[in-house]
Amino acid sequence: MNTLTTNQKISIAILVILSVCIVAFHIPPHFSLAIGLLIGLTVGNPIQNITKPITKYLLQGCVVGLGFGMDFMKVVDAGKTGILFTLITIFGALGLGLLLGKILKVPGKITYLISCGTAICGGSAIAAVSPAMEADEKEISMAMVTIFTLNAIALLLFPYIGHALDLSQQQFGLWSAIAIHDTSSVVGAAAAFGDEALTIATTIKLARALWIIPMVIITAMIYGKKAGVKSFPIFILLFVLASLSNTYLHIPKEISGGIVSLSKSGLSITLLLIGVNISINNIRETGVKALLLGFLLWLILLVGTLLTVVYF
Repeated sequence: MNTLTTNQKISIAILVILSVCIVAFHIPPHFSLAIGLLIGLTVGNPIQNITKPITKYLLQGCVVGLGFGMDFMKVVDAGKTGILFTLITIFGALGLGLLLGKILKVPGKITYLISCGTAICGGSAIAAVSPAMEADEKEISMAMVTIFTLNAIALLLFPYIGHALDLSQQQFGLWSAIAIHDTSSVVGAAAAFGDEALTIATTIKLARALWIIPMVIITAMIYGKKAGVKSFPIFILLFVLASLSNTYLHIPKEISGGIVSLSKSGLSITLLLIGVNISINNIRETGVKALLLGFLLWLILLVGTLLTVVYF
């Protein structure tokens, strides 16, 4: 049995302390990722042999836990409005993302992750599909960094643009739900615009999030051709069972809410671990191209959906 070096012991202690702080102070995912990246890009990660397996299973567990916060019937009913628009934007973003990825020569899995994140619901979609396609920490990190960077920009700019263009509450709610990646950023931007926009945006975004399930299954089928039966994501079946249980078994909110809260904290810790595994060399290899891909795809989706909600 190998003995841990002093540097490895110090690294483990630092990560444990940071994880406790993330849970105690409810540090959001993008800040956790930023902390991890700061560590990875400056001092590096001498315990990747420990953090990599932890990251994989913690990520899957958190996705399952988040299922206890999803009510299928409410989201499906709400999502019936504008279903055609939702389908067009989801599959349009996926197809365009894959095309741009080829043109920019971004690695295939990173292109797929960024496209899924842009098309559906940002970091949650990336977290869900990455185990199904056996993406590694580097690929997940590049996709997450791209998505969270654009989320931060959207959170600041969208309310300003909405007011400048004199969008209605309904228009802004629809636009923000489709053109902003993560649910948390959608909620933040819509809340800054108005209560009605917040209600509309949250409802549409949750309906959109349901597409995680078929997307993960499709992803497993595509990438499972090489990896075999072992690549089928058992965790997504558990995710479906969790969401169905929350919908039909009337689990007390204290329990389901506690599981979701714990899963969100776990996801933040996962992003911390993902961040520490990224290095300067990783960014030099694919970072700039990945950011450019994500930005171009997001800009096209942003402008396209804005024109649609304003003129149609």
